[in-house]
Amino acid sequence: MSEPDLHPEHRPNVGVVLFNPAGLTWIGRRADMHSGRRWQWPQGGVDPGEDLETAARRELAEETGVRSVEYLARTEGWITYDFPPAVIARDKAMGRPGWRGQKQIWFAYRFTGEDSEVDLNAFGHPEFDAWRWERLDRVADIAAPFKREVYERVAAAFRVFGA
Repeated sequence: MSEPDLHPEHRPNVGVVLFNPAGLTWIGRRADMHSGRRWQWPQGGVDPGEDLETAARRELAEETGVRSVEYLARTEGWITYDFPPAVIARDKAMGRPGWRGQKQIWFAYRFTGEDSEVDLNAFGHPEFDAWRWERLDRVADIAAPFKREVYERVAAAFRVFGA
């Protein structure tokens, strides 16, 4: 028997915190935003029937081009956040499902490749227009404000891997 869905109005999603050998995390600047706090870790939806780690590796490859990783850890249980009303209205206007927010499982990976492996255009329309390595404890300060609590929880969960 499967467990009941405690967050049916939240889109199933995975996030990735990619650590380099120095313990810094990969962050990308959202290409679809032109102001504000637009930096984030890779994340994306889970396809129906898709295993969560498979989804995390797929999203990481699609958004960054990165495949050279080793698994470190994952969060337990869904971490949720609600979209701001403007995001919900924009999605409805574009004909997207009217999700209240997202429920996420986060994965930590160690990057084992070279920086030249990063290719923001690897899978067509890029999610990000720039990227850099950043300290784990700084990302919540430069991400979208409505994601702050999630980023703080994820940073706390993966603190052992960071610089």
